Amino acid sequence: MAKREEYEKKTEELIAPILSENGFELVDVEYVKEAGNWYLRAYIDKEGGITLGDCELVSRRMNDLLDEKDFIPDSYIFEVSSPGLGRQLKKDKDFARSIGSEVEGKLFRAVDKRKDFCGVLRSFDGEAVVIEVQDGQEMTIERDNIALIRLKIDF
Repeated sequence: MAKREEYEKKTEELIAPILSENGFELVDVEYVKEAGNWYLRAYIDKEGGITLGDCELVSRRMNDLLDEKDFIPDSYIFEVSSPGLGRQLKKDKDFARSIGSEVEGKLFRAVDKRKDFCGVLRSFDGEAVVIEVQDGQEMTIERDNIALIRLKIDF
């Protein structure tokens, strides 16, 4: 397991009880380097949406735990936030929750001569998604061919 994955997994384990006691859901954890700085980010959600106060509550509790456990030797910035409206679908539960919703995305390899897609997520079986793209036409996409898939936002 790569150090990034190890840090994300350990963070998920530490944050789970805090989220559970507050009725929050963990959407994702990422450990990434951006502009020369390491960031450890936790994306959380709840029915009705996450507030700034919710993020602050989790951040304060997690900062204490992260200081205590000190399992990341690098210097990093810890952030807690909402996944946002146009959230990326990554986990099985994200796909299952989004069935019937409009999605958009990009593929690694073209399917039906297309690398971009937009439509309604009709099904997901763990291995592939079915997207209704237009006029009832369906496009089946293997999960490992999806470079990016997220909820579509219409303004």
